[in-house]
Amino acid sequence: MTDDAGRTADPSADPTALPPLELGFPGELRDRLVAAVLDGSKTATTGVVAGYAHEGEELPRVGRRSLVLDSAGESVAVVEVTEVRVVPLGDVDLGHAVDEGEGHTTLAEWRRDHEAFWHGPDMRTALDDPHFTVDDDTPVVLERFRVVADLRA
Repeated sequence: MTDDAGRTADPSADPTALPPLELGFPGELRDRLVAAVLDGSKTATTGVVAGYAHEGEELPRVGRRSLVLDSAGESVAVVEVTEVRVVPLGDVDLGHAVDEGEGHTTLAEWRRDHEAFWHGPDMRTALDDPHFTVDDDTPVVLERFRVVADLRA
């Protein structure tokens, strides 16, 4: 049973009732991101508002719990959103970039890698927009979360 924020009293009781959190696309990137969530080095993520709009998804909200899925589609953890901000891409701060757990030490590194992802064929296909690009004014969702249950056996 969940409350209005998507929380469950016991997150491991029925994790299948929670919405999925799929970081990146299945493959090497997702595997790295999931491993970083599980080892505690990834406590933040960034998405483009356009992605939520295209999928008809609500933006994340504080208190919402989600299932972290690995590349095989297996549920490996439950996370709870602790903070959400929507800002222009040009306003992303270094603290957020570092907390994404991908080893970035500068905003330039973070931006380069994220632009490569957002401008890549998987993202453009997912958005049904072969020319999708981001710039300093593109609205992005900065999400912070914490692991509330590790579901690995």
